[in-house]
Amino acid sequence: MLISQFQAVGRDLCARGLVSSHSGNLSIKLGERLCITHRGSMLSCLEEHDLVETGINKNDRFTPLASTELAVHRAIYKRTPASAIVHAHPAYAIALSFTEQEIIPCDVEGNLLLSKVPVLGWGTTIKPGEFAKEIADELTRHKIVLVYGHGSFAAAQLLEEAYQYTSALEESCRLLYLLKTLQIKTR
Repeated sequence: MLISQFQAVGRDLCARGLVSSHSGNLSIKLGERLCITHRGSMLSCLEEHDLVETGINKNDRFTPLASTELAVHRAIYKRTPASAIVHAHPAYAIALSFTEQEIIPCDVEGNLLLSKVPVLGWGTTIKPGEFAKEIADELTRHKIVLVYGHGSFAAAQLLEEAYQYTSALEESCRLLYLLKTLQIKTR
């Protein structure tokens, strides 16, 4: 059942501090449609009514209820083979987005899983739903991208896989942050 997938990932994102009470969003592609979290929903306690099904290519009566990041999710599904997207606000990753134009994980898991994570919109203020084309384009080459001062977008075949990329990015950024604080060079 779709709701159980959304609930498991939503709870874990909140438990790990990767989203705040009403931030972040999740979606799954359903052919020419997508199922996305409701605008302003709480990922920690999702219910059926928190999911919105709408078109990938056109609006319908449910579109206004969808997450403010709907345009980004649509662009990703149009441009990539992804079937699931996780958008989160991981604190350490966002902090590093202010100083880095790309994140190169120094830990073994992050390096093997992600290799390199681009930071998009560097030095600009991004509003929800903006940079959809740029995010989608980068996700053709990377599993996850970071938007300057905003958050991450991970695209995969399963929500759990996109969540894995998100948590791996945050763990790598936490380690990079600690190493910077200790003034230890990684490369």
